[in-house]
Amino acid sequence: MSHPAEDATSTDGAGSNRLTPMRFVLGFGVVAGLGDFVYEGARSVVGPYLATFGASAALVGLVTGAGEAVALLFRLVSGPLTDRTRRPWPITIAGYAITMVAVPLLAVGNLLWQVVVLVIGERFGKAVRSPAKGTMLAAASSSIGRGRAFAIQEALDQAGAVVGPLTVAAMVALSGYRLGFAVLAIPAVASLVVLAFLRRGAPHPEAYEQERATPRGAETVLLQAERPRLSTRFWGYSAFTALTMLGYATFAVLAFHLQVRHVVPTYQIPIIYAVAMGVDALAALASGWMYDRVGLRGLVVLPLLAAAVPALSFSTNVALVWTGAVVWGAAMGVHESTMKAAVADIVPASRRGSGYGIFAAVYGVAWLVGSAAIGALYDVSVTAIIVFTSVAQAVALVAFVPLVLRRTQAA
Repeated sequence: MSHPAEDATSTDGAGSNRLTPMRFVLGFGVVAGLGDFVYEGARSVVGPYLATFGASAALVGLVTGAGEAVALLFRLVSGPLTDRTRRPWPITIAGYAITMVAVPLLAVGNLLWQVVVLVIGERFGKAVRSPAKGTMLAAASSSIGRGRAFAIQEALDQAGAVVGPLTVAAMVALSGYRLGFAVLAIPAVASLVVLAFLRRGAPHPEAYEQERATPRGAETVLLQAERPRLSTRFWGYSAFTALTMLGYATFAVLAFHLQVRHVVPTYQIPIIYAVAMGVDALAALASGWMYDRVGLRGLVVLPLLAAAVPALSFSTNVALVWTGAVVWGAAMGVHESTMKAAVADIVPASRRGSGYGIFAAVYGVAWLVGSAAIGALYDVSVTAIIVFTSVAQAVALVAFVPLVLRRTQAA
């Protein structure tokens, strides 16, 4: 049974939420875990799969970077749409459906352009759903702790991200890439079924956040007053995030290196990715715990982790490659959990859809540029990648200092 204090709200529809905030977060974690089973399983071999169609390192970097940019840039549309309609569920469900259809279809792609469209289509689905999903989780996390709630979400998310690549690795070893993609149809269907049950259990997740319990007319005035404003702190935080992503390679580029240099057998590449995702989950929990205690200061570790990745992951030494996967996964865990939690605290509740959309768009453009640059530099030398990444992360640290100092002075 749910606790009365957790379920009580004064907003319309509050009484129809049968799930407590924690159960809602856990339920979405299951959905996200099944979703990650699907698309992280696919992403673990996208780089090598593209290589089988004749793609170069630069093209792999461009395609995967473009996919991330689509996943993040389109949120400039889906984020404000969430704020305007205040109907996050249909948008979230549509986004999941797009992804869960696109990924299994990779099994039947016969031409490079078809595979590219499906890879980017999977990311488009994420763009559609993410701001709406983020606003619902932000509301539910108000009584749990931002860092804790988003860390739990990411940990469950990454449980699927571990199982998915391992499953794909087994299928690739057994019969090749196509079977690996086809088997992902099973968790894809399961994720949509669980999502439907979650929708029935919590049709009004915005009611979890007590600060939204205002009269309808007063709320409209508040929305109109806040709509034009996103703080200087938000933009500074977005800039810091963009700089860290500028010097952060997608795993597809790292996997491409492992494939073309024959550093490890092909079937081991998804296993390396699965290990990275396991580290991601643990790092998310640790980072979320730290964020709830020290705030943004805990993010200082992010540029340091990202700067270390190229020297490790682009090596031909197997031990260094595995170490690089661990470091890459740790950095990803911070990006995917704590950085999102901070947005919920920095942006007003009525602007969270737009805030998440803008934040993700800035993040995505930086990752597109960075991934394309790293892919192109790979054809020059690994040293060039190391220099590029180190400079980007050094500038990110410089941009981080004002965020911490401003917070300290305000306290």
